[in-house]
Amino acid sequence: MSIFKAYDIRGVYGEALSDELAYKIGRAFVTFLNCKKVVVGRDMRPHSEALKRELFRGLTDQGAEVVDLGLASTPMSYFANAQLEADASIIITASHNPGEYNGFKLCREMAIPISGATGIKEIEQIVMDEAFDPLAETPGALSTHDILPEYRDHIRSFADIQRPLKIAIDYANAMGIYEGKVLDGLLDSDPLFDELDGTFPNHEANPLDADTYTDLQQMVREGAYDFGIAFDGDADRVGFVDEKGEIVSMDLITALIAQALLKKEKGTVLYDLRSSWAVKEAIEESGGTAVMCRVGHAFIKKQMRDHDAVFAGELSGHYYFRENSTAESSALAVIFIANLVSSSARQLSEWVAPLHRYHASGEINSRISQGAEELMQRLREAFPGGQVSQLDGQSIEFDDWWFNVRMSNTEPLCRLNLEAKTQAIMEERREQILELIRSG
Repeated sequence: MSIFKAYDIRGVYGEALSDELAYKIGRAFVTFLNCKKVVVGRDMRPHSEALKRELFRGLTDQGAEVVDLGLASTPMSYFANAQLEADASIIITASHNPGEYNGFKLCREMAIPISGATGIKEIEQIVMDEAFDPLAETPGALSTHDILPEYRDHIRSFADIQRPLKIAIDYANAMGIYEGKVLDGLLDSDPLFDELDGTFPNHEANPLDADTYTDLQQMVREGAYDFGIAFDGDADRVGFVDEKGEIVSMDLITALIAQALLKKEKGTVLYDLRSSWAVKEAIEESGGTAVMCRVGHAFIKKQMRDHDAVFAGELSGHYYFRENSTAESSALAVIFIANLVSSSARQLSEWVAPLHRYHASGEINSRISQGAEELMQRLREAFPGGQVSQLDGQSIEFDDWWFNVRMSNTEPLCRLNLEAKTQAIMEERREQILELIRSG
């Protein structure tokens, strides 16, 4: 299977991904973009430094100037792309994948992502064919830049914390340690796993996995915290638990951030099509314009630009802000939640409670033997009369329930999300659809 994916380049280091390949990717990147200035950051994995050296050699051999950010979260690299007026950026990371993985997330200017549909496949072809432009007569220059002070000052400028808050932070030994520096002095915090270790010795850095929260939940329940947060491996995602240690669904965090942000500025907010009806309702109740978006950061960032949206939230814990080139900033997501919670004596669970209006299945994954289009046709025939959308996969909406079925962009799986006005309807429809999905 190719390491050139729908959203990034990612594979096991020493197998599909090597230092030699990193050099070729550097050359292909400049050949494809004809970029003159590239900012590059890396995560804490043991092999990120070796990959960086060879990537730099490929970039500079093609004549590009390279600005080395050193250790940086993915949101910091997006910020640096625009702040340093670069033509492109690369962050060396494999996000939440286990320690043996590594990879590259690629962007054009202004942190515009390069996806499989907008360049990754072309870069792969250049690498495979070794169809690089000729080597530059003079290699590009290499410099270093510490972007953290500028990023910290920019993100902290949106803080409006009205009363002292205390939070627990699970860094998962990963790049949240750098992203979290933005919060130092704004919030009283206690850390978990705050030493960089790319082998992830305590647990995987994946806030989509409920097991990831176990240590954080215990810490919050045993202490007096306003809430807890858990970063993923490269800190472009963040999960939340309330003051009771209960996980807050990421779509409802989208609604809460929208409520906090829309107090300051009215505008368009994008919400993931898998989100609860309550998210759209909360955005509109706060004076915003709610627009549904498809899944995937490359699509969302483009749609944000098309709509001049102020914010977008994804069910996977990606939170996108116009203030960071329509890219993720986990620290800014935390700040907006802190702004909201500190604005009154209400605890986080009390802010969330009014959003529990409906009953959701959660995302359910299935392997299927039938073709995707055949499955979609069967679903349309089985549930006629609903409002059909094919923005991403297929959604069918009725007065008292809705569902979305889509194929994963990263795994050979079919994903179901369903919501209803009652628990009984949700359970009945969930079983009906799962039988159709799995019986093909």
